Parts: sequence; structure tokens; C-alpha cells
Amino acid sequence: MKIKSSKPIGKIVKGDKMKVNGKELVVDAHYVFEDYKTTKEMLIELYDPKAKEDAGDFQLRYFDDQVEDTIKFYELKVIVYEDVEIKSLEW
Repeated sequence: MKIKSSKPIGKIVKGDKMKVNGKELVVDAHYVFEDYKTTKEMLIELYDPKAKEDAGDFQLRYFDDQVEDTIKFYELKVIVYEDVEIKSLEW
């Protein structure tokens, strides 16, 4: 993986642009996803401004103390629900 940075990843804010695999994406949010006391799992939410309405949402996840070793990229895929007949329901 080749990383080219213009500033520390912790300084990335909403509205910044990032390029992943040649695709330019816009930062929607950057926050602590999970605090494990000794490290924090960070999440950067990204979107493709050129994508259709139901597509183009992404996430970068990393641990703040091991950025290059832990960074991962995710693409949100459409979730399809199938209709199931209700035979009984309890709560």
C-alpha cells in the first residue's frame, strides 16, 4: 500500500478530499469509533460526490497508534431485505 499524506491523518476534517485507488472522495466525518483505553479505533466516513444517491459511501478505519499497519477501506453495499410471511409473533 502506498500512502501519500499532506498532513497527519488525525488532522483530517469534514470537507477534506481524499483519493483512494484513484477515486476522489470527500470526508463527511472523522471520529472515534471505539475507545479501547490504550488505543482508539478511528473512523473516517467518505462519499463520492459523483455517485448516484444510493451508492458511493465509504469508510476508512484505523487504530490511532498503528495507522499504516491497521488502515482498512470499506464500501457500503446495498442491503436487500426479503419479505417473509409472519406465522406468529411474540414479545
